[in-house]
Amino acid sequence: MGGDKCASGVRRYLHDPPPRTDGRETTVRSVRGEPTNEGSTAAPDRSGRAGDREVSPVKWLLRRAFAEPRGVLGRIGGRVMARTNDDAVRRTLSLLDVRPTDRVLEVGFGPGVGIERASAAASEGFVAGVDASEAMVDQARRRNAAAIASGRVDLRLGSALDLPFDDESFDAAFSVNSMQVWPDAAAGLREIRRVLKPGGRVAVAFTPRAGQPTDELVGLLSRAGFESVQLEEGTAATCALARK
Repeated sequence: MGGDKCASGVRRYLHDPPPRTDGRETTVRSVRGEPTNEGSTAAPDRSGRAGDREVSPVKWLLRRAFAEPRGVLGRIGGRVMARTNDDAVRRTLSLLDVRPTDRVLEVGFGPGVGIERASAAASEGFVAGVDASEAMVDQARRRNAAAIASGRVDLRLGSALDLPFDDESFDAAFSVNSMQVWPDAAAGLREIRRVLKPGGRVAVAFTPRAGQPTDELVGLLSRAGFESVQLEEGTAATCALARK
């Protein structure tokens, strides 16, 4: 889908009222992955109300398109992210210095652009990914179908807090515009450290629009047990690098 169609699709959904809940529980979370109203699981109605706290319909729709992609909105959001995050992905992988034989993990791979570029860089290695959105797993699997069929890529539905991989499985790991929606960023970073080999490299990156305070990154990585933490700032993305 072209850029104009994606943008018009997002605008159309922003002007329509969000659907009422279909009976399935849907936890409404903030951009940091924290419940907006503890104990509230209802999607907002036309007034934007979830439980007893007001939630903007626009924010609700944007969350369904980008933070927690689902359904039609999630598919539109995925196409948008595939283009808008590409420069950040390129920069992150360059700083991570992915080698041809590396085993690489991406946490929160979205539409799969990072997986595609990582598998090209690790041309003789292996790339795995985990994402919590079924819509993104479907998109990423289609984008990387050939590499999956050849056994060079493995994409799974799952959580950053419980990575479905053995200890010390990867040489490098990265995440782009994802950590801000993890339920617990510190726990997610500890999980990444667990699956990295000794001396393994990690890169956590954000574009300016992600709204992630970059001054928190160094401390978060250090407290998760990483060493040699450094911050690389740039126009495409700010990237925190570290080693296990």
